[in-house]
Amino acid sequence: MFTGFDRADTWIALVSLVAMEIVLGVDNIVFISVLTGRLPEVQRRKVTRLGIGLALVMRIGLLFAISWVLGLTRPLFTVAGLAITGKQLVLAAGGAFLIAKATIEIHKKVEGVEEDAPGAAKAVASTGSLIAQVVALDLVFSLDSVITAVGMVPPEQIWVMVVAVMAAVATMLAFAAPVSRFVEKHATVKVLALAFLILIGVMLVADAVGRHIPKGYIYAPMAFALLIELLNLRMKARKVHPTEPAVPTPTEAA
Repeated sequence: MFTGFDRADTWIALVSLVAMEIVLGVDNIVFISVLTGRLPEVQRRKVTRLGIGLALVMRIGLLFAISWVLGLTRPLFTVAGLAITGKQLVLAAGGAFLIAKATIEIHKKVEGVEEDAPGAAKAVASTGSLIAQVVALDLVFSLDSVITAVGMVPPEQIWVMVVAVMAAVATMLAFAAPVSRFVEKHATVKVLALAFLILIGVMLVADAVGRHIPKGYIYAPMAFALLIELLNLRMKARKVHPTEPAVPTPTEAA
């Protein structure tokens, strides 16, 4: 379990895995930010921390159950010549849920549909529903993350995977609140985040049916779209709050 300390390739794998886990953690942060957007600030922080904490527990638990995780990659049955595994079923269900949820949220945002302020009982039920959704998607993201990690590091070096997961979760905790506030503050960024979740859902469903889409094909265009949106926000902010004083005309100067 604790082997490879004296090998350079182990430390290279650790750095690579930490970077990959942090990138994959973006999915969790965006999804939790979108889900908790309607909650009061105090509840939002609690649900966010709970969701990220559950992600840590699930990922480390799955790492220590590697034999079970690898068993999910074995065929269960065959449909139209395609061998179906437990992993594919989980990814397909998670991807379909992401696509549906993000599409509904975009529709509400575009059409201006606002939910009534919930009472105490309805608020508790709503919070419970959000936590259940976070747990379900945590499982999907965690499974995808762990299977990817197992493919990069041999099982006897499980400490590398645990360290990488803990580093990713620490990063998620550090940036979850700022990301959540930023997404909720800017409507166009929230729609962009929802579009990102749809793409992630499509990628998961594609993986489930045996059509692997490299993650770079998803993350690179979305990073570029986010950069353009940040530039647009910067331009709008300068129009509202110009930093340079207006130059007086000759008439005004006289």
